[in-house]
Amino acid sequence: MELIFSKAEPADAAALAELINSAYRGESSRQGWTTEADLLDGRRTDPKSIGELIADHTGMILLCKVRQELLGSVHLQQTAEHVQIGMLAVKPAAQGLGIGKQLLAAAEAEAQSHWLAKRLLMAVITSRTELIAFYERRGYQRTGIMQQFPVNPTLWTPKVEGLCLELMEKHI
Repeated sequence: MELIFSKAEPADAAALAELINSAYRGESSRQGWTTEADLLDGRRTDPKSIGELIADHTGMILLCKVRQELLGSVHLQQTAEHVQIGMLAVKPAAQGLGIGKQLLAAAEAEAQSHWLAKRLLMAVITSRTELIAFYERRGYQRTGIMQQFPVNPTLWTPKVEGLCLELMEKHI
């Protein structure tokens, strides 16, 4: 299966929001192993928020397709010191096929070539031990730096108390 990676365009916003929500929340997300359905109710994002990320020239969303089918995406955000990686999503029915590994590698290569990034950061929910292990196998290290889980009641509400994020980093 040949994966094709490209930068998202404004016309991709609705399809991206649908993909990301299906991978993170709701019953459809339970088909894959990256679900947050037991932790959070609601949506992960919406087309308006995705459109704003696409329009932001300090970041990009990388698409992953096979032929014309959208299978995955990841958001990259440049800062002065690093590139933040977030919202890595793979269509639930396609998880476990190595697409996430290839998408993450493509995102790292894009961060390095586009912004000359030397350091990558991501925030992962601390209770997501299987996801932390996945990133550790890709060379990311836990930093011990914790952040409060963001509040966004218009999109989501926590199902459990005390959600927390830990920053993970990789030097490239």
